Amino acid sequence: MSQSKIHPVRQHSRILTAALVGTSVEFYDFYIFATATALVFGPTFFPEAAPGRQLLLAFLTFGIAFVARPVGAIAFGHFGDRVGRKSTLVASLMLMGGSTLAVAFLPTYQQAGILAPILLCICRFGQGFGLGGEWGGAALLAVENAPKGWEMRFGSAPQLGAPVGFLAANGLFLALGLSMPDADFKAWGWRVPFLLSVVLVGVGLWVRVKITETAAFAKERAAHHAPPAVPFGELVRNHLPALVWGSAGVVACFALFYLSTAFALAQGTGVLKYARTGFLTAQLAANVFLAAGIIMAAIWSDRYGAHRVLAWGAGAGAVIGMVFWFGLASGSLWVVFATLSAALFAMGMAYGPLGGWLATLFPVQVRYSGVSMAFNVGGIIGGAFTPIIAQQFVDAGKGPWVGVLPLAAAIITLIGIAQTRRRPDLRPAG
Repeated sequence: MSQSKIHPVRQHSRILTAALVGTSVEFYDFYIFATATALVFGPTFFPEAAPGRQLLLAFLTFGIAFVARPVGAIAFGHFGDRVGRKSTLVASLMLMGGSTLAVAFLPTYQQAGILAPILLCICRFGQGFGLGGEWGGAALLAVENAPKGWEMRFGSAPQLGAPVGFLAANGLFLALGLSMPDADFKAWGWRVPFLLSVVLVGVGLWVRVKITETAAFAKERAAHHAPPAVPFGELVRNHLPALVWGSAGVVACFALFYLSTAFALAQGTGVLKYARTGFLTAQLAANVFLAAGIIMAAIWSDRYGAHRVLAWGAGAGAVIGMVFWFGLASGSLWVVFATLSAALFAMGMAYGPLGGWLATLFPVQVRYSGVSMAFNVGGIIGGAFTPIIAQQFVDAGKGPWVGVLPLAAAIITLIGIAQTRRRPDLRPAG
């Protein structure tokens, strides 16, 4: 069979698998920290604070990764644009995996005092630093090898790592909750997902060491174009508008995601008093709609344009945000499931096209830096502050005000999309 007759997905199956498996591992690591933050980190590492304060401090620890992510984006973007996509992706995966494994061995506050939360913060910084270089490289691995007309569908492969990683992480926490007493889970059971991450990291590394460099990067080097000495400096000097508006385009999906995962889990098993296993089950089932949203958005983006589909997702998220707290506080897990499903589907719509869309904003020589920075800066705005502000609304007795956050995020994203529509389409070579 000739190459031209082979389906693009089958022809590039190894590349797509490497993009998907690597980010699945990365997001698994990220989500087990988010789940542990909502369930156990408050009393484990901040026991001297009041219960509401414990959760706020835990979320602040969770937010450290969002500070680390742009730093990681600069560092890994530098080597990704100068040395290549493949080796940089391997390094980011190893850093993320090592930081996650270390959490399993951390002492509690009762064992080590103030040193315990300090070590937790260091591990969280390492996670964020590694993830800062992961997603952009995985997206380019897929997009820069994509046949013409398939850029958005190929670019969605790393995004599918989000629901896969979330399913694995929360599924494991659910299994632990069903198989052991609550006291054992809080004492040591929460460490098991962090220990098991070493197996997943090994699988990710095995897949990634077998891939070759991307077609676009190899073509750029074959043309004897020297890479920028400092890609981040080149990015800021000559591509700042694309960086700013690309970052804005990312905000809505992060706001929706962290409201529907870490924040919702903390409230559902805390002040709203749902059973932990029941709420985790509802979240896991709703996760299917996240995957569906990503897949449909990627298909539609190749057909109708990424900017249009991103706008649909952001707008839908703003509407759902208005009823989000009421659904969460309804007292019915079926209503909770419907609310989370709608929010995660909208998030998938705003998330699925990002890999392909961001790649169109930057030339090959600074693309790793540009895509990584835009994604992670947008993540800080949409993801780091959203659960913290939402928690403060709840503490003040203003839960319904949580809906203002996805609305504000949607406005920022829509502005970013509108500003980038006039930019030239720097279609990746593949």
